[in-house]
Amino acid sequence: MYRIPRFRVQLVRESTHATATRTISAPVDAFEILREYLDSQDRETFVVLLLDTRNAVIGLHVASIGTLNASLVHPREVFKVAFLANAASLIAAHNHPSGDCSPSQEDLALTARLKQAGELLGLPVVDHLIIGDGHFVSLKERGLL
Repeated sequence: MYRIPRFRVQLVRESTHATATRTISAPVDAFEILREYLDSQDRETFVVLLLDTRNAVIGLHVASIGTLNASLVHPREVFKVAFLANAASLIAAHNHPSGDCSPSQEDLALTARLKQAGELLGLPVVDHLIIGDGHFVSLKERGLL
């Protein structure tokens, strides 16, 4: 007789992240939440802010930690935690340890892929921020999302 594994999916809180900002009304709000965390990373780190229906942040997830100038990100890793947390939307963000916040072609391609996946799954990507050296670029503000 073949035995089929039965799984239970569970979201586990690892820690908390202190911030004065709870609700996102502009890209600068997301930047203020993520600035300290991402500016301190020495490698490219891709994170996801999970939002409820009122754009209140309900969670922060590190989807990928890469190298000095690259991070491998797959939509599966970005959206998995968003579904588990019952997020209504999300904001993607990553740092450029060089301090140059200019989006690369890879950043633009990933953003387009995440946007397309979010539309298909009914979980929109509200913005994608690139953070470096105390500054940020919002791909939404630049019309690139």
